Amino acid sequence: MNPSLKVEIIPVTPFQQNCSLIWDAASMRGALIDAGGDVDRLLQRVAHHGVTLEKLLVTHGHLDHASGVATISQRLGLPVEGPHPDDQFWIDLLPTQAQQFGFPPAKAFTPDRWLGDGDTVTVGGLSFEVFHCPGHTPGHVVFLHRPSKLAFVGDVLFHGSIGRTDFPRGNHADLIRAIRGKLFPLGDDITFVPGHGPTSTFGAERRSNPFVGDRAVA
Repeated sequence: MNPSLKVEIIPVTPFQQNCSLIWDAASMRGALIDAGGDVDRLLQRVAHHGVTLEKLLVTHGHLDHASGVATISQRLGLPVEGPHPDDQFWIDLLPTQAQQFGFPPAKAFTPDRWLGDGDTVTVGGLSFEVFHCPGHTPGHVVFLHRPSKLAFVGDVLFHGSIGRTDFPRGNHADLIRAIRGKLFPLGDDITFVPGHGPTSTFGAERRSNPFVGDRAVA
């Protein structure tokens, strides 16, 4: 593993969503991936590690992944990168969704940079590849740090499961196609941080995931 990439996974909100604090150990510059809420706690962890945040990354526009983004962005003057523009409608719904699910008030936002297949994002001296993986939401993206063999997949794939596709503009076939066509070919040895629950590897899920593994789709 590339020793310059450091990660702390911080579960936030009643949905226990995995917000990832990532940083470059050489420069101590970092980013939050999916700042879904509990803003003060997230910023406390950033300060604990002595990290200087330079941007916010977002995999998709659902409440538990994005409800804290506008607050942190405005408070610290940080740019937002991601997701894909097809998720703008979800981001626009953040205030309504927050009220519906009893979250603190959440603000809609427009990312400073939309992302798509083939894009690259940088954090300090680190570079992450972007993959557009629709299905759970139409604009969902995944971030891969290839030197560390580590991916941040949001709600596309989980240990033993896959993302729900019964939300507006979800698509089960698109999700399976994204996982098997874009993620699994990256290598069995890629570890991934899901939006909820424990980490796993693409290889473990390809072998045994009951929804998208080799035996499930044969």
